[in-house]
Amino acid sequence: MGVKKKQIVIGSILALAAAILVCAVILIYRYSKKDEDSRALTASAGRESMGVKHAKRNIEKITEVTKAKDEERRRAEEERLEAEAAKKAQAASKIVALDPGHQSFAIDMSAKEPNGPGSQEMKAKCTSGTTGKYTGIPEYQLTLDISLLLRTELESRGYQVVLTREDNETAISNSERALMAADSGADIYVRIHANGSENTGVSGALALVPSASNPYVGSLAGDSYTLAELVLNAYCGQTGFANKGIQMNDTMTGMNWSRVPVMILEMGFMSNENDDYSMADRQFRRQMVTGIADGIDQYFGIN
Repeated sequence: MGVKKKQIVIGSILALAAAILVCAVILIYRYSKKDEDSRALTASAGRESMGVKHAKRNIEKITEVTKAKDEERRRAEEERLEAEAAKKAQAASKIVALDPGHQSFAIDMSAKEPNGPGSQEMKAKCTSGTTGKYTGIPEYQLTLDISLLLRTELESRGYQVVLTREDNETAISNSERALMAADSGADIYVRIHANGSENTGVSGALALVPSASNPYVGSLAGDSYTLAELVLNAYCGQTGFANKGIQMNDTMTGMNWSRVPVMILEMGFMSNENDDYSMADRQFRRQMVTGIADGIDQYFGIN
């Protein structure tokens, strides 16, 4: 073979070898690339798997916390309902007599009756009371409105409630009201009134009770005072009215004929602008009623 042909053959062999080498490098690169991609995919899948597991754990924790809170709320609601049922059961054995003070001026109640059992002193059977200086609401209407609301509130708490009147036209005297309360089996007798004064600057609530020296109901003085103190404090706490304290009074026919602890709540001064308008407000009346009912609860130890 000539030199030239040898050179051609050798060149061809070298070119083929180079081509084979290039192909081998390409194949090696491709396989290594696939391996890297595979590892990357595996790593990514692993990371995604860890992320899913982490998310699942978070969801499980949130679910556990939610269940725990729901259970806590359920138990709290059960305890509240049980406590409420216990209060109602305790209140169910109590009878509260309410007396909406006064009577319509259209009813003649000027006839006299004894100021107390066996008393020689005679007083008018009933009067119409005062009138709101700013609202024009008669006291007898205000006391009836509040007493009706109070009955609803007390009954919702489990009490039995007796009203001495449910309208403004029924003729019933102060002594007859007290005897009605006693005959009903009432445990307490709460008389609802409002105040008036020549001085329009005077405001606030107060209570009246018999004294220990009262010749008719002196034995009721202690319990009556306790009742008045609790009701007045709770009432003023709810309404924000000034607490003008408890006054002893032995001249009230409606108290002198009572046979159970008795009090008069003077809810506010109808001669005072703030008191008068407040006691006419529907929402404020809810506060008034809540305060009185809370005081009655406290008297019977229902808290």
